[in-house]
Amino acid sequence: MKSTKKRSKPRPDRSQTLLKQLAAVPGRLFTGAFRQQYGALCFRYRGDGPHVEILVITSREAGRWVIPKGWPMKGKKPFEAAATEAWEEAGVSGTVKKKPVGRYTYLKELDDGDVVPCIVDVFQIEVTEVAGGFKEQGQRILEWVSPDEAARRVREIELKSLLVEFEPRGRKRRNRG
Repeated sequence: MKSTKKRSKPRPDRSQTLLKQLAAVPGRLFTGAFRQQYGALCFRYRGDGPHVEILVITSREAGRWVIPKGWPMKGKKPFEAAATEAWEEAGVSGTVKKKPVGRYTYLKELDDGDVVPCIVDVFQIEVTEVAGGFKEQGQRILEWVSPDEAARRVREIELKSLLVEFEPRGRKRRNRG
């Protein structure tokens, strides 16, 4: 759903990458602190084996492949905020680890057209429930893919590494049958 809110600045031309936009005004990147976000690396085991599938979703505006993520939420711990984002953006829930499995950085375009650097702490969620309906249903495409395929789809280099190297934590590995 598109916002009808008036923007104070015109949005930059989408044909330019964020890096090209920042190259034109490098001071933007270094004038403020990094913003914090929390992401959910949602996974499930394939069949009875040890292999996992990772959930990737499209962003609402650009349609890029991403993982569920969002801003800190008042009254919620970081891992709880990540779980809430997974539920709202993809309709999934499950067992969430309280410590991040990693982090990555990216450039976020805000509603007013500004671009800010963000650090995303990523929390593992072993998905046990997939809802038929959820808050952002119809605004995103969801796909379960191998870690390698997930890494191929996302744009952020550090996130690619996290996905390729992902090993579920805190649970005995399943039989290698």
